[in-house]
Amino acid sequence: MKRQQLLLLILAFGVFSILNTEMGIIGILPMAAEMYQVDIVQAGMLVSLFALGVAIAGPTMPLLFSHFNRKHVMLLVLGVFTICNALAVVASDFQLLLVLRVVPAFFHPVYCALAFSVAAASVAPEDAPRAVARINMGVAAGMVVGVPISNVLAATFDFSMAMVFFAGVTGLMFLLTLAFVPDLPVTQPMRYGAQLSVLKRPPVWLAIVAVICLNGSIFGVYNYLADYLQKVAALPGELIAALLLVYGLLNICGSYLGGNLLARCPSATVRLFPLCTIALYCLLFVGGGKLLPLLAALIVAWGILGGINANINQYLLACVASDAPDFSNGLFLTAANLGCMAGTMISGFFIRSLGLPFVVCGGLLLAAAALLLTKFVHCRADEQQATDCLIGS
Repeated sequence: MKRQQLLLLILAFGVFSILNTEMGIIGILPMAAEMYQVDIVQAGMLVSLFALGVAIAGPTMPLLFSHFNRKHVMLLVLGVFTICNALAVVASDFQLLLVLRVVPAFFHPVYCALAFSVAAASVAPEDAPRAVARINMGVAAGMVVGVPISNVLAATFDFSMAMVFFAGVTGLMFLLTLAFVPDLPVTQPMRYGAQLSVLKRPPVWLAIVAVICLNGSIFGVYNYLADYLQKVAALPGELIAALLLVYGLLNICGSYLGGNLLARCPSATVRLFPLCTIALYCLLFVGGGKLLPLLAALIVAWGILGGINANINQYLLACVASDAPDFSNGLFLTAANLGCMAGTMISGFFIRSLGLPFVVCGGLLLAAAALLLTKFVHCRADEQQATDCLIGS
């Protein structure tokens, strides 16, 4: 049991180190723009190209590495991240920095997919959602903690010190993985063709679209939250920063809660989630911009839902393609990134057409689509007997 808990802890912190590299740079984009003498839109490519690399590599790279010893693959990925982050410390021009960001992005899905697969396989099947939730807590922490730390380091010292922080975290995880993660050979490797064959199943494609809608419904609105709080709710910068931090920390709590809910009542959790999201956005539209106590309560609920959302997304694809775990986790990462991109575009359309208060319309539209899709995924999975865990308990 202690070894199992240690393994889950290292995997969670390993995922944290990967997400820390991806998301931590968001807090220092203005400093990157100043240091490399580019505008903020160009600096934003440090984030957008990384996300694009993850989306492209999601279905392919985990599949490619699925036949190799998992510990060795994890060490390879952490090594690539550490070397690229270390080189970024001394990168002399912006184009080189972009390359040093894009290269590890293609290895990002490999580690994350393996972390989910190894965590689920390390426990009894009924406890797999709880184990995966530990990994999602690392994801949530990586998305939250890295931004303020990198911002403080860059503001106190300089931009390169934030790169040192990224390299240090991934380097530490490389050493911990080398020392404490047991050998993880693939005893019965699944043929590449057999893994790809899961794409012939209609429930898999329905689950992919459902994940796109679910993730888009959350992040499509969240990505404009800071602007909403400033321009619609008219809150001061300090309070906006505090509410965003609360949202992120509650993502971690939501990940833990989501794992327990999926282990106990998976069908109800999947079916009720879009309804809760719809209710939240309706309340936000009606009074969120006018009443601070209501707005604060909604952000608390939103943060928890955001954490639960990550678990549901991974769970849906893991269920309909449980016989190809590495490949299904790669599909999950791609679908989640596509959902974030699609949700941001759809909500942006409503902002341009109707104004910032109507940003919630994008989330409402995608949550309603997810509500229909998750019900249909349940029915199709039942018909084809793809999995029992989508049918309910």
